[in-house]
Amino acid sequence: MRLSVAERREELLRAAIGQIEARGVAALRIADVASVLGVSNALVLYHFSTKEKLVAAAFAHAAEDDLARLRKLLARRTTALRRLRAAVRWYAPTGTAKGWRLWIEGWAAALREPALREVARDLDREWKAALTEVLAEGVAAGEFRCPDPAGAALRLTALLDGLAVQLTSYGGTVARARAQEWVDDALLRELHLGREALTAAR
Repeated sequence: MRLSVAERREELLRAAIGQIEARGVAALRIADVASVLGVSNALVLYHFSTKEKLVAAAFAHAAEDDLARLRKLLARRTTALRRLRAAVRWYAPTGTAKGWRLWIEGWAAALREPALREVARDLDREWKAALTEVLAEGVAAGEFRCPDPAGAALRLTALLDGLAVQLTSYGGTVARARAQEWVDDALLRELHLGREALTAAR
């Protein structure tokens, strides 16, 4: 069956994401992506004229996937606390979010690639904005206290990103259960809640 242009691009981007996770950005070749799908290098270059453009598009695609999942979690018809906990637990390196190896690769490559830096910055900005909005909703509803929702969102994502590096790059440094406790504790501190609130939020 002949794929549409959009379907072919999607297939190429997913293959690129898989190869970046397996090989890293620096070692990735157009030929690696082509080989996975059994297509020619020329076909990949037809859709993405350079490796740099392919890599930037792959990260943008992965970012949109992550943001779509986040929006879905935060749009649930439940309390702000439940939505926050679900999002933080999913995002945390102890949760079910995929691709931490991909994003660590992306952060490293973004130091040298302006296009990647923009993708990473936009994803980070949207994550913080989404969490800030739900934190503010919870404050307005009287669920918890959080004097600085934007600051809380920044501190939470910084913790999660740092734990991701520890658990992904330095396996065994921190037990996953211990890391999850730290994430829960950080959320509770930001919301001025006791641990019993998490039991009620389950």
